[in-house]
Amino acid sequence: MPIDRKVARFNRKFANHLVGPLFSRLPGFGKVHHRGRKSGREFATPVKLFRRGEDIVITLPYGPGSDWVKNVLAAGGCEITTRGRRVRVTNPVVFTDDGTTKMPALTRRILSRVDAKEFLALTPVATPSPAVRR
Repeated sequence: MPIDRKVARFNRKFANHLVGPLFSRLPGFGKVHHRGRKSGREFATPVKLFRRGEDIVITLPYGPGSDWVKNVLAAGGCEITTRGRRVRVTNPVVFTDDGTTKMPALTRRILSRVDAKEFLALTPVATPSPAVRR
C-alpha cells in the first residue's frame, strides 16, 4: 500500500517548500511543473525520478491518485526540472512495476519498504537544434 495520504498532505503544505529547491538539483530528484486542472494555477512538486531508456520515470509513493499526477495526465504532459535543467515531457503513462522495471537498486529498496509499485513514465520532447549559420 502506498504511503498514507496524511503524509502527502503534510509534505504538500510544509516539507516540499523546504526541500523542493534543493532536491531539484540533486541526481535522481526533480521538480514537476504542472497546472491545476480546476484552478489553472501553476504548481511545482518535488519528485524522485530516474531514466528508463529515453523516458523519465517518476516514482509514485503516494499512488496515482495524487493531484499533481491527475494534472499531468489531464494535460498530456508537463515540464520537469532536474539537475538544473528544465525539460518538456509528454505522453504520460502510469504503470505498475512487475519487478522487472530497470531502476537504481537503492530506489527499488526504498520503494519496496513502502510497497510503492506504481510509476509515471514521460517522454522528453525533442528540442529543435539552433540553426547553423553559414
